[in-house]
Amino acid sequence: MTASPLPPDRIPVIVGVGEIVDRPKDIGDGLEPLALLEQAIRRAENDAGAKLIQDTGSLDVVNFLSWRYRDPEQLLAQRLGVSPAHCHYGPVGGESPIRFLHEAALRIARGECEVAVVCGAEAQSTATKAERAGVTLPWTPFAHDVEEPKRGAAFQKPLAVKLGVFRPVTVYPFYEVASAAKWGQTTRQALAESCELWSRFSAVAAYNPNAWLKRHFAPEEITTPSADNRPIAWPYTKLMVANPMVNMGAALILTSLAKARAAGIADSRMIYPLGGASAEDPRDYLTRDQFAESHPQNAVLRAAMNIVGGNGAAFDVIELYSCFPCVPKMARRILGLGADVEPTVTGGLTFFGAPLNTYMTHAACAMVRRLRGGARRGLLYGQGGFVTKHHALVISREPPSSLSQEVSVQAEADRHRAATPEFVSEAGGGGRVESFTALFDRNGEVEHGVVMLRTEQDTRTLARVPAQDAATLARLMDQDRSPVGALGTITMAADGVPEWRTN
Repeated sequence: MTASPLPPDRIPVIVGVGEIVDRPKDIGDGLEPLALLEQAIRRAENDAGAKLIQDTGSLDVVNFLSWRYRDPEQLLAQRLGVSPAHCHYGPVGGESPIRFLHEAALRIARGECEVAVVCGAEAQSTATKAERAGVTLPWTPFAHDVEEPKRGAAFQKPLAVKLGVFRPVTVYPFYEVASAAKWGQTTRQALAESCELWSRFSAVAAYNPNAWLKRHFAPEEITTPSADNRPIAWPYTKLMVANPMVNMGAALILTSLAKARAAGIADSRMIYPLGGASAEDPRDYLTRDQFAESHPQNAVLRAAMNIVGGNGAAFDVIELYSCFPCVPKMARRILGLGADVEPTVTGGLTFFGAPLNTYMTHAACAMVRRLRGGARRGLLYGQGGFVTKHHALVISREPPSSLSQEVSVQAEADRHRAATPEFVSEAGGGGRVESFTALFDRNGEVEHGVVMLRTEQDTRTLARVPAQDAATLARLMDQDRSPVGALGTITMAADGVPEWRTN
């Protein structure tokens, strides 16, 4: 990667962080996302201790899903009284806050702006409660004429949609099951690792004043199904999945080292981006070569380690994206970190809360505070889609000697990709399990299982396991042996969907 020395007016620094959590007593008093954004930005300016908003030349707004606006980035700029040359509203993606933060730093390094703001907010809790109660919120009118942003389901095959495996909560289990098999784990062992890891996330959230759920959960509480912790999609319970029912906003302000010093900001308050990387997988998850690991994740995290000498232990603090356990479990192995890893400075998407695309904005705020408190280097790893989009950023108390403008490691990710099997929506004969999940209803009963299969022709398909097929489901959900590699027979059901039964 090419890089060049940076003068002080081209060295980007994070100087302000701000967060807000809104828990209104009355639904009608809840703040809309734009209001949360504005308050978070003004808190970030107060944190910086200098008047910087007025000089904003770059404004990135993370995509909203709880409310729809026309040109929300322009509406926010108007609220702030600024007209930034770069004024951007991003697409859906949990990695986008880290990408925006990285891109803002590079913009400052190129001399394109002096002050940059990255922000995101959601008010899903209030919006959902208002809809259920029939309450009209006194917010900016919902922009019904604005097209809904494309999410994962828009890119998936019809059979995946028909079987219900087109949402994150039903797709990530395929990675969970396949990766555990690769690591030689039974389902019981994989769940034990997951619940220990998730308990560590909850321990951090318990002491984070901005967390939605401030409680430390014991490992066994997380994986044991109960009335308050129902199974969602095998092997995940409610306490193992992201919680979007929150009202939160967060913002970071960046400027140049020269401007920060001119504004009187103490060096001890400045945190420096050192560099990072990004890569992606195909949006249609069924066109990937396998589900035991993510080549883009691997490439991105290895690039981040190379910035600090090629060793994951060189990071004093890390934030591993945590929508579902498989993501940080895969990440910690690539980083060479043990099962006792401290995976978060924030609390995780289950316990801190999952304001949809913008969790990592809050994670970046928490990381800045930890570095100001004495940690030297931190890793922020964000992920979006269905293990699809990946971005990592290294930040430090020490300034960089240079900052590479080259971000993509796509070629490195693609170099490791094997041939992808042809996907077929009709199949018969023998089928070997590549991965598996089961979907549960709100009463905790299995609706049906879904197996990802390799056929006798080595094509890939999805097949249903009916809830009535207790023997097959028992084999697939046996906690003492992996379902991966199990053999069975594929037949076509009357509704045109493949079904699979164990041999």
